[in-house]
Amino acid sequence: NTSHQLSSLPLQILFYLNGIYYIFYFLATLAMIVYKSEVFSYPDDFLAPDLALLLIMAVLEVLRLYLGSKGNLTEEEAPLGLSLALTVGSVILSVYFLVWQTYVLRADVVINAVLLFTYGLESVLKVVAIAAFVS
Repeated sequence: NTSHQLSSLPLQILFYLNGIYYIFYFLATLAMIVYKSEVFSYPDDFLAPDLALLLIMAVLEVLRLYLGSKGNLTEEEAPLGLSLALTVGSVILSVYFLVWQTYVLRADVVINAVLLFTYGLESVLKVVAIAAFVS
């Protein structure tokens, strides 16, 4: 009886690093929103939606990382696939903070570019892991 481990160690490491990076991302983005609201004439109509989208993104990120990690460790494609689908929402929100928010600072560009890069790398590894689980 030989058992083959199909779960992906690089993917699991990336989930862990993404979790740590997202904490930094969330706090940095929150601090920048507060900074922008104090330094620039931040329209009140846009402050609440930006904060709400950041909170939605945080909830999405926790779910995405939990399902991805669980799916990888249990070698089940359904949670990993759901995590991949949630990544699409996270990418859209990251692009919002990169391009469409009221004020975009150079720091916003840097931290969102790193986040989008990790999402891309993670997505490729998820697809490879799902393919390994299915076969």
